[in-house]
Amino acid sequence: MSTHPAPALGTLAPRLTELSLREAHRLGRRLEGARKIRKPEARAAVLAEIEAEVAKAEARMDERRSRVPAVTYPEQLPVSQKKDQIAEAIRDHQVVIVAGETGSGKTTQIPKICMELGRGVRGMIGHTQPRRIAARTVAERVAEELRTPLGEAVGWKVRFTDQVNPDATFVKLMTDGILLAEIQTDRELRAYDTIIIDEAHERSLNIDFLLGYLAQLLPKRPDLKVVITSATIDPERFSRHFGDAPIIEVSGRTYPVEVRYRPL
Repeated sequence: MSTHPAPALGTLAPRLTELSLREAHRLGRRLEGARKIRKPEARAAVLAEIEAEVAKAEARMDERRSRVPAVTYPEQLPVSQKKDQIAEAIRDHQVVIVAGETGSGKTTQIPKICMELGRGVRGMIGHTQPRRIAARTVAERVAEELRTPLGEAVGWKVRFTDQVNPDATFVKLMTDGILLAEIQTDRELRAYDTIIIDEAHERSLNIDFLLGYLAQLLPKRPDLKVVITSATIDPERFSRHFGDAPIIEVSGRTYPVEVRYRPL
């Protein structure tokens, strides 16, 4: 028989806000159930069990936080000049649209900006690409910039290949089709605390469905942040879809071009 006094319901609930989103949701439901138990001894036993699980989950989160890699930004990318503005918008709004041409660096730098804001710890930063090859190459690039081996802090998942470690991965690159498939088993997307939909201007059926689904999900998941990146054509349309979300424009990189004519 344990001599420890059972924890009070009121002391456990606030501790859930520091756990992973999945654990917080699961243990929150167990606490709700414990509230309904009439018998004090039975309730005390259940609360003691829940507290033990909370303590284990807290230890896992401390371990996870200690593994967040240091973030640096390549100076030459246009997006690096705007990183403070982008970070501020993500911190203050649930949805942010980043519009920029190819070469601005938005694809590789936005997940790092999210990491610096402390995202990716309670849930992963899910980062979708329209094509499988892009999911892999972007994951390789971001992992290299964070100086971590691929498949650890940065993982990737496409059909038939899954290089994600749920305990160690902070940023998960995947095709939009993979994220769509995950909705079937994780309806509220609790594996993620941030979702980046990249190249949304491609307007594939998958992307359109994801944007519609996220717009409905956001009120139920106030802790979820969504970043949508698009080329500079019509980012206002995405902004309107998410209740006039802020748009940040990033210029592309331009290179000097010399024209030479081949002699006839």
